[in-house]
Amino acid sequence: MALRSDWSQEFCPVKRSLDVLGDPWVLLIVRDVLHGRGRFDQLRENLGISEAVLSRRLTGMIEAGLLTKVDYADGARIRQGYAATEAAADLLPILQQLSLWAEKHTALPAGGGHMALIHDACGQETTQGEVCSACGQVLLPEDMSWDKPWKHARERLQPAGTLS
Repeated sequence: MALRSDWSQEFCPVKRSLDVLGDPWVLLIVRDVLHGRGRFDQLRENLGISEAVLSRRLTGMIEAGLLTKVDYADGARIRQGYAATEAAADLLPILQQLSLWAEKHTALPAGGGHMALIHDACGQETTQGEVCSACGQVLLPEDMSWDKPWKHARERLQPAGTLS
């Protein structure tokens, strides 16, 4: 993921953020890592992305400070996976707001269902991305679950720096 060198020196913060986040794969990778899918094979399989493209994006995201490598045991072997940094965890409100926007402004595919953002700290669904609409607390990854009816699953998010 090569940053646009001419954008990194811009005064406009939107342009600077798009320099890092403008590739759609970046937000999808952050989403998956926050859901505890930080192993290379998990990311490749869940995203349907080629190994070459995924490798380039992961390298760029480490360089940009969004991800860090973490060790995990795979049987007798020690392997490396990817965990969100604080910078990536700070994208949670954006990811959640994108989800809420899509629920409101895009057609739901057949067989889908409403994805609920659950604030586990109070147990209620929130209709906001940054602060719980039910209790008013700031939403942190470790306090959130996404209820995905098309998967028949509620997926709990992971705090920054962890690989499940």
